[in-house]
Amino acid sequence: MAEIQKSGECTDKKMGRIGYRPYWVLSFSVLVRAVHQVGAALFLASFLLDEVVHLPTLYLGIVFASGVVLFFTEWMRHRQICRELSGMSTLVKLILLGAAYHGFFPASATVLSAFVLASISAHAPKQLRHRLLY
Repeated sequence: MAEIQKSGECTDKKMGRIGYRPYWVLSFSVLVRAVHQVGAALFLASFLLDEVVHLPTLYLGIVFASGVVLFFTEWMRHRQICRELSGMSTLVKLILLGAAYHGFFPASATVLSAFVLASISAHAPKQLRHRLLY
């Protein structure tokens, strides 16, 4: 039977392992996240706005590199991230973006769906975002 803590949290939900992440890595990841969000916004705009025809390769590199850094810094803290909702949503997002890029799905709708998925999973409560799925 599930126990309810004083904070109101249910304790029977399995959370992923938590690892050590130095404070400077957390601070660095905040800056990298800001860069990633600006690059991702430009990436999204290139699919949704007719005025933005082609995104320069530099921006794509920045978005990709900052995404890899963010995933690594999250992995430092959440060691089972690939089994958690946050890691699965990242995998689904990458699959959707790849499918849109290669023309398997309509580009604008698919890229927008990937961004909505990323936003929902990033802002979900911690107990849901880092809960083990399997």
